Amino acid sequence: MLPFAALASLRGIAARGGLRAASAASALGAPAASAWAAPRRAVGTSAPAAAAASAPEHQQSAEEPRLPQRGEARKLNLCSAVNEALHVALEADDSACVFGEDVAFGGVFRATVGLQERFGAERVFNTPLSEQGIVGFGIGLAAAGGTAIAEIQFADYIFPAFDQLVNEAAKMRYRSGGLFSCSGLTVRAPCGAVGHGGHYHSQSPESYFAAVPGLKVVMPSSPAEAKGLLLACIREPDPCVFFEPKMLYRTAVEDVPAGDYTIPLGVARTLSEGSDVTLVGWGAQVLVLAQAAKAAAALPRPISCEVIDLRTLMPWDAKAVAASVSKTGRLIVSHEAPLTGHFGAEITARIAERCFARLEAPPLRICGADTPFPLVYEPLYLPGVERVLEAIKASAEY
Repeated sequence: MLPFAALASLRGIAARGGLRAASAASALGAPAASAWAAPRRAVGTSAPAAAAASAPEHQQSAEEPRLPQRGEARKLNLCSAVNEALHVALEADDSACVFGEDVAFGGVFRATVGLQERFGAERVFNTPLSEQGIVGFGIGLAAAGGTAIAEIQFADYIFPAFDQLVNEAAKMRYRSGGLFSCSGLTVRAPCGAVGHGGHYHSQSPESYFAAVPGLKVVMPSSPAEAKGLLLACIREPDPCVFFEPKMLYRTAVEDVPAGDYTIPLGVARTLSEGSDVTLVGWGAQVLVLAQAAKAAAALPRPISCEVIDLRTLMPWDAKAVAASVSKTGRLIVSHEAPLTGHFGAEITARIAERCFARLEAPPLRICGADTPFPLVYEPLYLPGVERVLEAIKASAEY
């Protein structure tokens, strides 16, 4: 049973009180007007100087952040990095609570292990099997001034909470004229393929939420990214949905800086620079794109690919992608979700508007199939390295 009475008296909520300052999402800039059309060029040659001079400037709201060097770093997988971020958040903010199905003993993925033992059952607790109730309670706690960190056990089951997120959390500040908000709400949800999940434990629903004004949508691609981005979400003055690629929970391992740090939302990162094709992805698909880029560089006629990790889907860093495509003239977007109507379509449409005169080939989307997520045929459904590599070659040869 939810300890509502205990939460009502939780130390720090009343003191924290007051609404967080309102923050309006910055509108993405309009396409730069230009009548200049870049001449077609062969793959592997340098872009004309005029192209570089007329390309849209890469002016982000913040410089691409570097992970902090202070403190000791240790190797963690993505699941442990999430756990460490939650420890940091609960330690720093005594109004913060973590709740969801089975989180008290550590959760099915063990992402919340040790939290209840350290911070107590009043701040880390199980909920009934009701996604609508989990998010609804989180909205109430955040509106009262607390920091609510809700877990949906699998992203596939977030849809019963869709109304709460879309019609309540996302609109509370707007509908009240800034009098109320649920800016302390973060909803975590493991998502994506895992090798054996079938159609109810493998979906990638991020685009449904990226289309909702008032929500911020984030998906990390590595342990260090996961820690910094999750802490940024928890402290963000807008409600956030934080999708965690569960395929990476145990397979992605890297040095993660110790202590408290955040990575700004809405700022993409460039994994590798290139001159011929821009590859854009997020979550686990970033690693697929990185492997495909290496394979393309090893072809008899090498193709140089620039790999961009979008990090945040809403707001997404259109300026970073446009700057890269203005340089390469080619764009490939890849994600696990189905092809039709998902976020790859938004990216390719926006970049086609902004970079039309500089495109050397049509933007391509390499995505999941327009079917329910299969079990036996998962390898055929997923956009793997071979499919991305074929798209790179097709774009380069166009």
